[in-house]
This record gives sequence, C-alpha cells and structure tokens, in this order.
Amino acid sequence: MGSTAFGNFHDFCRDSTLPVCNLFDDSPTKNGGRYGFGGCELLGISLSGGRHLTNLGSIIICGIAILVTAFLIWRSNRKQAAVGRREMQLFLLSYIIVEICEIFTVGGFPLQQTARIAFTGIHLGAIVASLWILLMNAVVGFQLLDDGTPLSIGLILGSALALFIGTGYIALDTGFSWTQHFDDSLHDPNRNIGLYVLYQLAPLVFLFLFFVLETVLVLRVLGERKPMIYLAGAALLFAIGQIFQYVISTHLCQSTNHKIDGTLFETLFTLLSVVTLWIFWSSITEDDWPMPQSGNTYT
Repeated sequence: MGSTAFGNFHDFCRDSTLPVCNLFDDSPTKNGGRYGFGGCELLGISLSGGRHLTNLGSIIICGIAILVTAFLIWRSNRKQAAVGRREMQLFLLSYIIVEICEIFTVGGFPLQQTARIAFTGIHLGAIVASLWILLMNAVVGFQLLDDGTPLSIGLILGSALALFIGTGYIALDTGFSWTQHFDDSLHDPNRNIGLYVLYQLAPLVFLFLFFVLETVLVLRVLGERKPMIYLAGAALLFAIGQIFQYVISTHLCQSTNHKIDGTLFETLFTLLSVVTLWIFWSSITEDDWPMPQSGNTYT
C-alpha cells in the first residue's frame, strides 16, 4: 500500500498503476522501458521487440465505458424536464475524456514518450475537472441558479477549465521539464505537492462534498429515501475500485505472475459507480413536463 507521506508518489507508483507515474524518471515511459519503482512490474502480453501490452482488460473496459456513457448522454437528452440535464451531460462528457486518456496512459500501448506524457497531462486535468463538474451537479440540484442556462453552464465550464489547465500544466511541466521547477519530483520519493493536492486530495474533497450535498437534497429537501440506495451504492462501488487500485493491486500483480493488477477492477468499478450515479440522478428528476389538466368545456 502506498506511503502516506504528504506529497510523495513513489510508493503509490511502486504498488499501483497510476497515470501520474508516467511523469517520473523511474517509469518505463521515461526510463527506456525499464521499470524502476520496485515492487511488482506489470508485464501483460508480450509483443515483438521485447515490448509488452499491459492492462488490456482496462483498455477493453474503457472502450465499453465510452459506449455506455455515450448512451447515458443520449438518455439524459430525452429527460426534457430533468433538473440539471445539461450539467449531467457535461459530467458524462468529461468522463468520456477521462476514459479515452486512460486507454493511453494506464493501458500499456507502445507509445512515444512525448505522446504518453501529453496524454497523462490531459488525463490528470480531466480527472480533476470531471469531479468538479460532478460537485457542481449537486449544487445545481438546489436550484440556486436556473439549470441549463448559459450562466449556469458557463460558470461550471469556466471553473472546470481553470482546474483542467492548472492541473494539466503542472503535470506537463513535470513530465517535460519546461521550467525545471518540478525536476526535484522526478526522482524518489517523487514529491510533488501541486499534483498531490490537485490529483490526490482535491478529487476526494469534491466527492465528499457531492455525497453530502446530495444526501441533504434527498433527505431534507425532497423528503425521499429510496434514491439513497443508489447514492450509497455509487459510493460503495467507487470505494471498492479505489481499494483495488491502492491496496490489492500489488498482491494481484504478484499472484497473476505480472499479468494484471488492480487497475482493471478500478476501471470496472468506477464505470459501475458512474452508471449508478446516473440512475440516482434519474430517480430524483422528472422525465418530461407534466401534461396540463384541462376541464371539459362541453355541457
């Protein structure tokens, strides 16, 4: 299990397959294909020239996730009267971007170093931005602003874009050493406070606030209880995925002779969590506007 030392990524990279690890010098991306973190090296499927295709299961699940999420965007569009319909579609679209990037950052396609680092910067920025958009979906549910308006969409997109650019820039500057400001983080213990706060801590805060706000909305404002089953289910599925990623991953890698690790299950359970979140949102919103009741005008 990864070290709890604040800002350090080395032990996380030793025990898990995280996209952020592509930025550091001990990663196969920047170390000539050699794995330098220690721990269990994920090898996956052998290819020609001594290359390997790793995390094929994750790649397949990412493809399924993209298709499933596109279907949910289409279904959301049919819920004409649903509060936060456009905002939910924004979240689902951001999740698709995350999954596309994951194919090339966590999925072990043989890529040039520059391409993988670029995908990693986009991936990390998209993760932070998508969870911020999810939090804003909870805020929209209280209807402090009219949902779906240019103002609502603009505020969410603008703030998410700021987080995306900030996180992405730090990641790319770390990986490409544009300014050399983050060069100290390239080596063990890979201490990078900016990425640690934005990539590791901020998403947890956003998720916690999302679940708190949605719980208040359902129990106190709507006065319902059944949707809490879906909300609790989504939280549980996400937590299981994180346990596979950070705790079980290294043990799974060792027991399967370097073939798979916890990333496959993290990708799967995250997809299931997103689908359950959509079901939760659908359960507390209307599908269509109610038909007006007109009286009989004839006597």
